[in-house]
Amino acid sequence: MPIRNIAIIAHVDHGKTTLVDHMLRQAGTFRENQHVAERVMDSNPLERERGITILAKNLSVRWADTKINIVDTPGHSDFGGEVERILRMVDGVILLVDAAEGPMPQTRFVTRKALELGLQPVVVINKIDRGDADAHRVHDEVLELFMELEAEPHQLDCPFLYAVGREGVAIRDMEDERKDLKPLFDTIVSTIPAPGGDAAGPFQMLVSTIDYSPYLGRLAIGRIERGVARVGDGVVLLAHGHGDEEAPAPVRSRISKLYVFSGLERTEVEEAAAGDVVAVAGLPNVEIGSTICDPETPDPLAGIAVEEPTVSVDVMVNMSPFAGRDGKYVTSRQLRDRLFKELESNVALRVEETDSADTFMVAGRGELHLGILMETMRREGYEFAISRPRVIVKKGPGGETLEPYEEVTIDVPDNLMGPVIEKLGQRRGEMLEMKNPGGGLVRLVYRMPARGLFGYRSEFLTDTRGEGLLHHRFLDYGPYAGTMSTRNRGVLVSMMDGESIAFSLGNLQERSTFFIAPGVAVYEGMIVGENSRPGDMEVNVTKGKKLTNMRASGSDDNILLEPPRLMTLEDAMGYIADDELIEVTPKSLRLRKRLLNASDRKKASRNG
Repeated sequence: MPIRNIAIIAHVDHGKTTLVDHMLRQAGTFRENQHVAERVMDSNPLERERGITILAKNLSVRWADTKINIVDTPGHSDFGGEVERILRMVDGVILLVDAAEGPMPQTRFVTRKALELGLQPVVVINKIDRGDADAHRVHDEVLELFMELEAEPHQLDCPFLYAVGREGVAIRDMEDERKDLKPLFDTIVSTIPAPGGDAAGPFQMLVSTIDYSPYLGRLAIGRIERGVARVGDGVVLLAHGHGDEEAPAPVRSRISKLYVFSGLERTEVEEAAAGDVVAVAGLPNVEIGSTICDPETPDPLAGIAVEEPTVSVDVMVNMSPFAGRDGKYVTSRQLRDRLFKELESNVALRVEETDSADTFMVAGRGELHLGILMETMRREGYEFAISRPRVIVKKGPGGETLEPYEEVTIDVPDNLMGPVIEKLGQRRGEMLEMKNPGGGLVRLVYRMPARGLFGYRSEFLTDTRGEGLLHHRFLDYGPYAGTMSTRNRGVLVSMMDGESIAFSLGNLQERSTFFIAPGVAVYEGMIVGENSRPGDMEVNVTKGKKLTNMRASGSDDNILLEPPRLMTLEDAMGYIADDELIEVTPKSLRLRKRLLNASDRKKASRNG
């Protein structure tokens, strides 16, 4: 059966997962009466909650007599490690672009990777039913992007289609009748090249991703580059970097089970030939980037190049007075095992042990990349503390210090752009471009240090009244921009252990914003709110109203409290200062000072 292997590239919220839903339905993957959830590919609970794709996933559909293997890729550059390894499995990509927003930073990031690998693109301009859609402008912007990324002639000459993903419709010209996705399927079959590889040669396959089965152990997933894989065949596993002195020795093993993808399911088969995407069981210590091949021809494939992390945090054992109340896994050994286990599948992550046995340095692509890992661990029952993120600096050729810079793209209403420009200037941002695409919005493009974005998102939402859109991607390393202030307000720090009381919160709320509600357990050194001015303030939120045996002393007015400001893990990571930590438990997120005692903090500040 003919095979086509494709990946789908799209920016966050451009409709990729919805389009895949309709491709599955129209290809007959589901029964007529089968109940299927929306965005069926977003199977991870965090993906469904946030509406973004985090993990790359495999599926296949059959169109006429052709099998189409589809890989759903993340749209955020923080998950670029997922993208870089997945693109090695495919021969072409569908580039999905919003008909109003056009190519966005994350689209650019993944498209550059695809073009560098020589993959054949098919461009789908989605959401042409939007009121502010301008498909012709977006068509030209995509071509400009391809030229800027130095696409090959065959890539520039790619087909363009127009779609309404939520209706399951694709057309070749704007005037065509809107019926179904047949034009898209036909274009994939006719444009994307069939996978190469000699089916008669010795077996060879690059491991692009890892899955886990409780019955079979690790499953190595990748495309067969050469030969035929059969159940029971002996194979040799060559580690990434085979041939180097430090690389592990080749390991002989045997294929115990072999699966191909059929719809959303894995189907067990006895053999599979070159070009197909398969999952192989029976290799206990397989890693991403390893080569599985015939023992008689141990020929390694080039490994997967992944860009280096740019942001790191310290993850440590929770030492707060509330430690161990919520978590199931709280020791340094359990924390270490979980972090190093993540390295097996998260190729863009780095974990290093530090001088302290209770602290680990975890480095990733950005706050979101690290935040998703911490949120996943929290839901698994882990309890730990996190430091403020910091950028990973490098030394330049002349010994100068270099730090990572981001390209920041902002869409903001034109009457609200003043505060945005002012704040980005304070954070050492350099404006590269300003244009007015219409609809009352202005698009600003900045180059700024990655440090300048820490904690800015919540300020941005306030300044733009929730109407602005902010996207960023790693650009390059540039000169160190010096010191910069990111948080211009102090915090309220609890001076007592106990439970917060509405009476105390009501007396303090005029000069502060609280992070907690009444009735919440607090401890000395815990951050309970934000001060209205610079400088931290010690407060007692556990003090109750003085009562006599006759009546309440003072007036009995109702206490009206503003709702507390609740932070996500990424919000908290961007908010805290260097002398603060986030206490992460399965049930709570708490901000705290590193030194809980006020006199200890004063001594530390005097000692510099």
